[in-house]
Amino acid sequence: MFRLLALLTATLALAPALDAAASSQVTTPQVRAELVAHAPEGIAPGKPLSLGLLIEHQPHWHTYWKNPGDSGLPTTLAWTLPTGLQAGEIQWPTPKKLPVGPLMNFGYEGRLLLPVPVTVTAAPVGDTLRLQLKAEWLVCKDVCIPESGAFTLDVPARAASAVHGALFEAARAALPQPVSGADAKARVEGDALVVEVAGLPAAWRGRAIDFLPETAGVILNAAKPQVDWDGDRWTARVPLDPQRSESPATLPVVLVGDGQAAGLQVAVAVTTPWPALAALPGAAAPALGDAVVLPPAAAGGGVGFGLALVFALLGGALLNLMPCVFPVLSLKVFGFAAHAHDRRGLLAGGLAYTVGVVLSFVALAALLLALRAGGEQLGWGFQLQSPLFVAALAALFTLIGLNLAGVFEFGSVLPARWSAARARHPMVDSLLTGVLAVAVASPCTAPFMGASLGVAVTMPAAQALAVFAALGLGMAAPYLLASAWPALARALPRPGPWMAHFKALMAFPMFATVIWLVWVLGQQAGIDGVAGLLGALLALAFVAWALGSPALGRKARTGFGVLAVLLLAGALSWALPTLRTVDNASAAPAESGWEAWSPERVAELRAAGRPVFVDFTAAWCVTCQYNKRTTLADAAVQADFRARNVALLRADWTRRDPRISAELARLGRSGVPVYALYAPGAAGPRLLSEILGVAEVKDALAGLR
Repeated sequence: MFRLLALLTATLALAPALDAAASSQVTTPQVRAELVAHAPEGIAPGKPLSLGLLIEHQPHWHTYWKNPGDSGLPTTLAWTLPTGLQAGEIQWPTPKKLPVGPLMNFGYEGRLLLPVPVTVTAAPVGDTLRLQLKAEWLVCKDVCIPESGAFTLDVPARAASAVHGALFEAARAALPQPVSGADAKARVEGDALVVEVAGLPAAWRGRAIDFLPETAGVILNAAKPQVDWDGDRWTARVPLDPQRSESPATLPVVLVGDGQAAGLQVAVAVTTPWPALAALPGAAAPALGDAVVLPPAAAGGGVGFGLALVFALLGGALLNLMPCVFPVLSLKVFGFAAHAHDRRGLLAGGLAYTVGVVLSFVALAALLLALRAGGEQLGWGFQLQSPLFVAALAALFTLIGLNLAGVFEFGSVLPARWSAARARHPMVDSLLTGVLAVAVASPCTAPFMGASLGVAVTMPAAQALAVFAALGLGMAAPYLLASAWPALARALPRPGPWMAHFKALMAFPMFATVIWLVWVLGQQAGIDGVAGLLGALLALAFVAWALGSPALGRKARTGFGVLAVLLLAGALSWALPTLRTVDNASAAPAESGWEAWSPERVAELRAAGRPVFVDFTAAWCVTCQYNKRTTLADAAVQADFRARNVALLRADWTRRDPRISAELARLGRSGVPVYALYAPGAAGPRLLSEILGVAEVKDALAGLR
């Protein structure tokens, strides 16, 4: 069965690529892309030949210029051409400014042709030439989706190909034009670059002009320059980027004039020394934008809706093997034992549990999507970033553990009408067990889950909820199948006195979960929060014993109950203030060799040529803590990190951090753990598995240049 699923997964993953390989067109919900050619005199040495990628954007979607601005990626083209043909660089049409919240990007909307001149050095062999292109582009609206296509175009070798001549003519007309005789220079004054351009055409004088540098990482793109005209001389004071990463002696720029179809291309000579990088006075770092950037492995041509459903089913099934789900496993095992020889009750319980799991995943996903649509930077497991939610879970598991241990009975605490209803509707217990399973399992990310959930949050709401429903179905499937399997019932012993001992034994996984939750809260709210929670749990246990112990009579229960409720009220009045305030200084001290993550620190280390390993983690993520104490603490792995001079950064998501949420979204993930290895010179990071192994880390490190 596993081999069949693996084969199905591979087939679905390869299907888009195989389909695109034999076509000159690729269509996605966001763009229609086509490989086109223009050879008005046929293909021969000395004759003009141009190829191009034609992109037709859906309304409000855009792709990027060679300098994308504050976010985004430029389109890349990789050619496979017959012998005698050599492709040049992309001739970029004049871009436009694309504001995204506090950021400013540069790119294109509507119809776009990226022309590429081709040099023919030898006469073609045969009557037809096969041209192949592998293109990658990032298309954005509210979210950004990397897409790619493998294009194949057969063109006649000797006949003219001019059907797209008008498109190439329009693209040439939109190219930035060099200005003959223009004098462009700039000087650094404090935190700004003062640019002076003389000799601009008469039609441009007095007009509003946008300043678009071809070199990224120099100016603050979203800032509005101070401009002035003096005859044919245009002067602009352009704020520098506080995280400036380049110090060019000559800065090529495109000036885009109001009402002009094509920009002007000028080379600005910088006449003064540049200040030290990222050391400008008085500059504030730009705020994070609204766009979410996903890597090619996470979206676009990698994971579509069908494959996301398959990954979600597999990830949900594997979620049952995660440590955070073990406490709920004990409840299910006890439920199987209690109904082992009641076939109807066993199947009904399995169905009710499945409904509880699926509905809980869908409800939690709907809340997550609604909050993200409202601008919140949240990801999977976001609810455990709240100390109050963690404390409530600890209280719930304390009560479950005390009940299993025999300290109190729910029937003694609940009103008689509620107890009778609970007895008449045992499936409600199974459904609520499914809800509890999701509450505990949501911090974990199993294999296959990361990619499917990362893509799900970028899909339309209906498709996204379907992916989360598939995740819930995958998690519940083993119990549903077991409840419908007659052989399992025959293998279990008949109910008897042993079940009382088994029930008490099941209390200990609950208490172990409470210890974990108290530790998580300690990372969030500090020692005062831990003390407040422990006091509240002690008072809650006293209330449960006083009101629900079968060994107490009515008078004793009343007296102890009043005292217990008063103590609980006092404990809560002490604990709640400590839980409402997140202690930002309470994080565990940094381990030797690790430092805190920030986007600026990653950029600084990469600019220095060092490889960077980032551990996106959280205290409430049991898988994260397991990997941290095993693979990442392994002596051989640590020695390999040191030998290759790898900088180790840890992004702790225990408390809500919008910057980490945004970075996870850019990596195509919505939860932790995530492990990213940045190699020197690489365009993006390599993402490792959620269940991290020593061999995988060492293999990734071996690939560093």
